[in-house]
Amino acid sequence: QVQLVESGGGLAQAGGSLRLSCAASGRTVRSYIMGWFRQAPGKEREFVAAISASGSRSTSVDSVRGRFTISRDNAKNTVYLQMNSLKPEDTAVYYCAADTSDWREAGGYVYWGQGTQVTVSS
Repeated sequence: QVQLVESGGGLAQAGGSLRLSCAASGRTVRSYIMGWFRQAPGKEREFVAAISASGSRSTSVDSVRGRFTISRDNAKNTVYLQMNSLKPEDTAVYYCAADTSDWREAGGYVYWGQGTQVTVSS
């Protein structure tokens, strides 16, 4: 089993930055694709970004491309989401997920964290 714990969320002003971390425990996640999703109130969970097991490849949704960067440190069993130029529409609960064969589909991920709230004020 893999346990995922997100941290780093909070309140930021529009144009500001936050860095989310997702620490894995229970077993190594170095062989897993890792992803970040988000869910705003009243909306479905949305794919944000994902990264390959080695960290050499990544992909993200168009709305965050150029502003958010996903990275990982396999030695620390941790994945990060650097969020710059934040917008009020980025407000959501952000979830970390692990182990999938379909990078962008939430239903394909096996392990999930409990989420961390990100609120961006205008």
